[in-house]
Amino acid sequence: MIPELSKSSVRMKDRERVEQMLTSMRSAGASTLQVISDFDMTLTRFSYNGKRCPTCHNIMDNSKLISEECKAELKRLLDTYYPIEIDSRRSVEEKLPLMVEWWTKAHELLVQQKISQDNLAVIVRESEAMLRDGYQQFFDHLHQMSVPLLIFSAGIGDVLEEVIRQAGVFHPNVKVFSNYMDFDESGVLRAFKGELIHIYNKREGALLNTEHFKELQSRCNVLLLGDSLGDLNMSDGVMDLENILKIGYLNDKVDERRESYLNSYDIILEKDETMDVPNAILLYITGQ
Repeated sequence: MIPELSKSSVRMKDRERVEQMLTSMRSAGASTLQVISDFDMTLTRFSYNGKRCPTCHNIMDNSKLISEECKAELKRLLDTYYPIEIDSRRSVEEKLPLMVEWWTKAHELLVQQKISQDNLAVIVRESEAMLRDGYQQFFDHLHQMSVPLLIFSAGIGDVLEEVIRQAGVFHPNVKVFSNYMDFDESGVLRAFKGELIHIYNKREGALLNTEHFKELQSRCNVLLLGDSLGDLNMSDGVMDLENILKIGYLNDKVDERRESYLNSYDIILEKDETMDVPNAILLYITGQ
């Protein structure tokens, strides 16, 4: 059906169900499709040449504009909370307050650094941020087919947008829901706007009050991309859902987490740094 689904990095618990969904989505066509995706370690690479690639928060943390003292404190937070985030033995209920604590502390530290809005483009340009191989085809094809791409991220929206802008793929069909910085009149970071978006409260319900939501009501087929079990909630607000095909990138602690991912995602991609499978699926669904 789709040759890329035979790649060695691909695992499925129920191939037959996946094929039925793909057939149904293809016959419904591109006009009924929307793509909902996480950003860090889903659209961006997890590692390159054996070295971890930065998330939106890491891009800020690693920049020259952050003091060494602040960097050390952010690193301490990462070392404390990241193992909790990926611990398959802990429940979401148990992780939730700890994740909120992590993001809140990290944001408070960044605010203390008096970051200037004018420096964001340089911070991103000098970073080692990398979108996954095949990203250009992914973004461009969705744009050409007028398929909405909703990116839900617990990262920093200003940084995320700058990454895709510099990659030349911030097309009009892309909508980002994330944590945005609030700059004062002189362009210095003073806070983060609105409710904190973290790994377990990303959901399309965030769209309820927007114009965007009305446009999505006819799009009953969803391709969802994520790299954590929290990402599975991103489609919670979708109305009249027909099919949802969930693709999960399993980047880290593969053997330990394989079973929980297979039970939650339709397709899992183990240590796959490319967009090959999502691209092949999109070409198939859109009849290309």
